[in-house]
Amino acid sequence: MIEEELLAKYEAVIGLEVHAQMLTKTKAYSNDINAYGARPNTNVSVVTLGHPGTLPKMNKKTIEYAIKLGLALNCKIANHQYFARKNYFYPDLPKGYQITQDTTPICTNGHISVTLKDGTEKYIGITRIHMEEDAGKSIHDVDVYDTLVDLNRAGTPLLEIVTEPDIRSAEEAYAYLTEIRQLVRYLDICDGNMEEGSLRCDANISVRLKGAEKFGTKVEVKNMNSIRNVHRAIEHEIERQILALENGETLFQETRNFDALSGTTSAMRSKEAANDYRYFPEPDLQPLFVSEDQIQAVKSEMPVLPKALLKKYTSELGLSSYDANILISAKSFANYFEELITHTKNYKSAANWMIGDIRSYMNAKGIEIEEFSLTPKKIAALIALIDAGKISNTIASQRLFPELLNNLEVSPEELAIKNNWIQDSDEGSIKAIISEVIEQHSAEAERYKNGEKQLLGFFMGQLMKASKGQADPKAANKLMRETLDKL
Repeated sequence: MIEEELLAKYEAVIGLEVHAQMLTKTKAYSNDINAYGARPNTNVSVVTLGHPGTLPKMNKKTIEYAIKLGLALNCKIANHQYFARKNYFYPDLPKGYQITQDTTPICTNGHISVTLKDGTEKYIGITRIHMEEDAGKSIHDVDVYDTLVDLNRAGTPLLEIVTEPDIRSAEEAYAYLTEIRQLVRYLDICDGNMEEGSLRCDANISVRLKGAEKFGTKVEVKNMNSIRNVHRAIEHEIERQILALENGETLFQETRNFDALSGTTSAMRSKEAANDYRYFPEPDLQPLFVSEDQIQAVKSEMPVLPKALLKKYTSELGLSSYDANILISAKSFANYFEELITHTKNYKSAANWMIGDIRSYMNAKGIEIEEFSLTPKKIAALIALIDAGKISNTIASQRLFPELLNNLEVSPEELAIKNNWIQDSDEGSIKAIISEVIEQHSAEAERYKNGEKQLLGFFMGQLMKASKGQADPKAANKLMRETLDKL
C-alpha cells in the first residue's frame, strides 16, 4: 500500500467508457437473434459474418433505446447522424471493421449526479453516447492449445457511454457505474449483467500533481467484469502510476489488462490513435435523421427514474434516505412498492414490510419480487389489520405472514379469525384478566407497590400468556400500569 502522504500529493483524472448491450430481439444491423447463452456460432448469418454482397439494415429499436438513455442522462439528441466504419483486426471481428458512429454521436453534452458515501453530490459530465455493434468473443480457457471463437455476440447492438474526465477517485467511479447500471435496468434497455459481459467498462486513468492543470499520461484499463473490480483496478493503477513517477520512470499511453486474482494490471499493447482505425463513412447505411417528434414520442413513454422516486419517497412520503434507496434498488421492487402504496397510506409500515419480511423471504428462497406470491393488495390488508389494532406486529410477522404464503386464496383477516389471532381490545375483558393475574401473583404485586416498577414487564408477560396472546398489547400495557399504580 502506498503511503497516505504520497497519495495526497497527487490527483487522479479518470474517464470511463461503458458499453451496454441492448435488449433488442435482433442484432444491430441484421435480423440474427440477439440472445445470450445459445450454442456457439448459431446466432449468425452471412450479414453478421460480413460476406460479400450482404447489406446491413439499421435496427430501429437501438435508436429508440439510445434516445431513452440520452434523455435520462440529460443529453442533447442529434437530429442528423451518419455511421462510420472503424477498421481493425480482431479474430472475433469477422468483417474486419465495426459499424459505429464517429463524428456524429446520437447523444452529446449530458451529465449525471451521483451520491458518494459521505452524502455529497458529484456531477459527472457525459461527453457522448453512440451506437455501434459488438465483436464476437474469443475463449482462451477451454482448449489448452487453441483459442476458440464464438461469433454469436458479433453484431449485438451496443451503446457506448463516454464520460468527461471528471472522476477523481475509485469511489466516484464505483458510484457512477452503480448509477448507470441502475439506470439502464430502469429503462429496460440492458440487463446490466457485467459477469455475462452485457455491461462492460474501460477506465482511462492518469495522475498529476495536485494543482497542476495539464493532464498526465493516460492509461486505459480493460477486462473488469464487476463494479468492484473496476474500483480495485483504478485504485491499483493510481498507486502504480504515482510510484512510477516518484521513481523517475516515464509512463506510456497504453492499454493494460486487469488481473482480478492478483488485483494488478499488466501491459497489453500500446494505445492506438484515432487515425489508426481509418474511420470513413459507412457506405451501406443511409444517414440517419431523428425528428423532434420521435424524441418527444420516446420522452412521453419514459418510466419514472430512480432519482425522481428517491425524491418522492423522502420528500413526499417522509421515508429515510436509507429506506428509499433500498426500495429503488431494483425497478421491479420499486414497482411493487408503488402498487402497495395505492392500497395503504401507512407508507412507513409499507416500506418496513418491503425491506424487512418480504425481502428476507425473497433472500431465503432465492427469488425476485416478480416471483413473490402475495399481491401488494394483500400486504396492504395485513397492514390495515395492524393499524386497526386487530393484530400485533409480532403476530403479523411471525404467524400471519407465513400462513398467508401457504393460503393464497384467503384474506389476512379471514386467516387471523380462523386461527384466533384477532386481538382483544375490550377494556372490560382485559381488566378481568389483569385482576386474575394480580391475584395469582400477589407477592410480585406487593413488590411493585414497594417500588420495583420493572415488574411491569413480568405482569405483561403473564397477561399475554393468560389471554393466549390475544390481548391488545398497547391497551393492556396502559390498563396494567394504571391498575398496579392504584395498589
